[in-house]
Amino acid sequence: MTLKVNCPTCNKEVVWQTSSKFRPFCSDRCRLIDLGDWAEENHKISQPVQQDVKLSEEMLDQLEDELLQHSKFFIEPE
Repeated sequence: MTLKVNCPTCNKEVVWQTSSKFRPFCSDRCRLIDLGDWAEENHKISQPVQQDVKLSEEMLDQLEDELLQHSKFFIEPE
């Protein structure tokens, strides 16, 4: 089953797959429009930032492991 989403900018249907270069956007134009909206502060995160959350060493280790598993930046070239 192919997952399809609507472009956040123009609502055009986009197939969610690696060949969809600008997903979730339909085009570079829509991606740049959305970026401009964030830059002009037209979009906002609705929840306040929780600053009083205490992170344990275990939580930090888990976050670091997830980052290393999912980030291509840290992969050594062959």
